[in-house]
Parts: sequence; C-alpha cells; structure tokens
Amino acid sequence: MRRTDRLFDIIQILRDGNLHRAQDMAEQLEVSTRTIYRDMDTLVASGVPVQGERGVGYMITEAITLPPLTLSVAEMEALNLGIAIVGEAADPDLKAAALSLGAKIDAVSPSRVIAQADEWKFAVYPFADATRAFAHMPTLRAAIKARQKVELNYQSKRNARTRRIVRPLHMEYWGRIWTLTAWCELRQAFRVFRVDLIETAQALPELFVDEPGKTLADYTP
Repeated sequence: MRRTDRLFDIIQILRDGNLHRAQDMAEQLEVSTRTIYRDMDTLVASGVPVQGERGVGYMITEAITLPPLTLSVAEMEALNLGIAIVGEAADPDLKAAALSLGAKIDAVSPSRVIAQADEWKFAVYPFADATRAFAHMPTLRAAIKARQKVELNYQSKRNARTRRIVRPLHMEYWGRIWTLTAWCELRQAFRVFRVDLIETAQALPELFVDEPGKTLADYTP
C-alpha cells in the first residue's frame, strides 16, 4: 500500500471520533505499529486535528473533515495558485492558514524516492517559488496534449543556465512544486525539470511521435 493511501485510510478510521489504538490500526492496515506511529506524527505535523499518544490511542478531535476528492491537474493548479497568492498576503492569519492548508495537501500528495532527493526538498520551498511556475503551465500542458516540442531556457538550482529542446511528456505535483518529465534532445536522455526554474518556455512548430525508448512508459525514475 502506498503511504498516501495509508494516510487516507487512517483518517477514515479516525473519522468516527472514537479512540483507536495504534496496534489495532496496524493490524487492520497490515503494517507495523512503528509505521502507524510515524504516520500519526506526519498527520499531526500537517495540521490534522488528532490527539493521542503512543500506548494509549488516537482520535480526531474536530468533526470538520472533507470527503475524498479526486482533482484533475488543472484543478490542482488552481488550488495551489490560490494558496500561493494567499501565502503572500500581508494578513498574518490568512498567511498562517495558507501554510497550514499547504502542509495538509503535502501530507497526502504523491511521493516517490528520487536520486536527487537532497537537492529538491520539494515541500520546503516558499510560496513565491511555486507562483513562478504557473506562468508556464498553459504552454506546457498544451504542448503535452498536442505532442509538440518545447524550447526551454532553464536555470538549475546551481545557477547553471541551459537551453534545451525537449519532448514534454508529463507534469507532476510534489508539494507546492511542479515538475516536467521530458525527453531532452540535448542530453539524449530523460530529464525532470522543476517548472519554477524554467525561465522561458516556447512551443515549437515541430511535433513528435512515439519512438522506442523515448516515451513516458520507457521512463524509469
């Protein structure tokens, strides 16, 4: 079971308002008690209204919870743009609420182990970084749908600037940071670009077709 699915299942267990022991939840979800303890720490840190302690049990202390939602890429963009805007507000209460909401979304967002994990640290970048990405979303989304090559001017976290011609394949959300998976014609390899580090993105008239070894199905992170 994916961790995000398990966190969701834990919330569903706790929604009845009763006290639940970690051992019982561990048996129900077929994981170790230590795993449940770690998951509870994540939920608490993300602002889920949970109270309890190890050896006693856990319960949700507030009845306000949202039903399960399945968001499209466009809906996720809209949600995070709103969070980014409010996160820059002068009102400290609104800013704190935006930070809390962002953390809750981070807790249930897809995650995977990648080789560059120490470089990326997705969930800790300030909202201003996320806001910069939205300017390129329409171009990239349209190019993925049309299978259209894109010219990128990209600045890495090490401040190295490069110009790339890429075949855009897929965009993913990693906790207020979006990434673009693409086939890079400069490197002749798959590359993952942080969208907020793209300086310019221009769709080219040249289209691309599937070629063995260059499709999203061929990509192995």
